[in-house]
Amino acid sequence: MSRFTFTIHATDGKARTGTIAMQRGEIRTPAFMPVGTAATVKAMKPQDVRASGADIILGNTYHLMLRPSAERIDRLGGLHAFMGWDRPILTDSGGYQVMSLSELTKRSEEGIVFKSHLDGTRHMLSPERSMEIQRLLGSNIVMAFDELVPTTSTREVQAAAMERSMRWARRSRDAFDAGGDHAANNALFGIQQGALDEALRKASADALLDIGFDGYAVGGLAVGEGQEAMFGCLDYAPGQLDPAKPRYLMGVGKPDDIVGAVERGIDMFDCVLPTRSGRTGQAFTRNGPINIRNAKFAEDQGPLDPDSPVAGWSKAYLHHLVRSGEILGAMLMTEHNLWFYQRLMADLRAAIAEGRLTAFANDFRSAYYGGRD
Repeated sequence: MSRFTFTIHATDGKARTGTIAMQRGEIRTPAFMPVGTAATVKAMKPQDVRASGADIILGNTYHLMLRPSAERIDRLGGLHAFMGWDRPILTDSGGYQVMSLSELTKRSEEGIVFKSHLDGTRHMLSPERSMEIQRLLGSNIVMAFDELVPTTSTREVQAAAMERSMRWARRSRDAFDAGGDHAANNALFGIQQGALDEALRKASADALLDIGFDGYAVGGLAVGEGQEAMFGCLDYAPGQLDPAKPRYLMGVGKPDDIVGAVERGIDMFDCVLPTRSGRTGQAFTRNGPINIRNAKFAEDQGPLDPDSPVAGWSKAYLHHLVRSGEILGAMLMTEHNLWFYQRLMADLRAAIAEGRLTAFANDFRSAYYGGRD
């Protein structure tokens, strides 16, 4: 099988459904990637993540470089062998976590010096070091290293960060290409920046297209700007990128975010929401999210969903487990949520293929918004 190919099977408006083919397997798009931050999708065994319908998962460069270290994972055979997942893995570049978790950072053209949130040790993350870490992990889709600033920053700050990110994208490309067999067998995605400014987004896209990548991410969204502003950006940002390549919206999101983004031409998603919410008692359903901790579920003998893999356990039992802090509660709630997300992606793929996406999306929103707990 080739290193990386993207085939679009059908379109409906701006939406597309297709297949990414890689040496470790095929990825059906639109795709949702469960987040395995520290070499684990929390509360799930790899085979159960796969059984939910996931074709690919995400690993985190920042967390893995700090613990147990990329070098150790490499010595132990790479991330796939280490965690027991034999299908594609996408790794983020580490830039977002450096900004959001580190108490002290110092940015320069070279990269970002930061203090570990674990023990306070100092580290440097640069485009070259990020590519090295992702190569040591054995990542199949590597993300370019970029600089993220809040959407509330001034245009001057946003422009400077975008322009630096494009210089770092070129360095990421060069460092990735120097990776020998890893570069020959895996893929590199560039990340568009520019906050909510259409002109900055266009300049970023043009710079990325000039460098050339296997796919393109829309970065810098889902960081507090709200759904309306995010959709406003997605009305134009995906169209600025190469239509023949996958488009990945980083860190999104809620089910209704995903439906709206697919309508606007996005092919790939990741988010901690289904796993994190499951561990804290929130379940996603056709009629909107519910908080299983609520007293009204204490004697509810019905399932979360009759088709769910956890349908054999009642909402009353899940209520008891979560309220009691039992580990099984986190496991069952997470399994359900990942199943819900993957079923949504399968439904979106089918709706696009059959030319009925608008009807599906409107029906989904009507039920999802109309029945919230």
